[in-house]
Amino acid sequence: MSTERSPQSMKPSTAAQKLGIYLPAAPEEFQKNDITRSELNELLANPPEWVVQLRLNGPHPRPIVAGKLGVSNAGLARGGVDEALTTTQIQELLAAPPRWLVTERRTQADVREENARLKQRDKERAEWTAKQERIAEREASDAANRAARAERENK
Repeated sequence: MSTERSPQSMKPSTAAQKLGIYLPAAPEEFQKNDITRSELNELLANPPEWVVQLRLNGPHPRPIVAGKLGVSNAGLARGGVDEALTTTQIQELLAAPPRWLVTERRTQADVREENARLKQRDKERAEWTAKQERIAEREASDAANRAARAERENK
């Protein structure tokens, strides 16, 4: 007895996230129905005009807005941006950045710089540890060789 599997499906919010679109701006049919994996793959491979327009003009979801502005999601919240923004609104903010945006972009740059510094530090520590392990292995090997040589010479 073979049972047919139902296709894997996801909530519209998950599909919208994977498509990089703002769910409330999507057609009602998209918002109300679960999306199968094959339907999502088709939307990704051959996006309909509404997906293309949402990606191009918005409104955009928070992670996309944050990325386009060069700030974190938390930075958007601190700046009082609670709603989705269109591409035009984002361009206006970038053209004449308010004080909060300048501050948040600087903060984001500092965070990236600190993350790069920590990554480099961790890399250097890993290299140092690996070098110390090689030295310890070599010393152990040398000690074993000396012991074997001494034993041969004593026979």
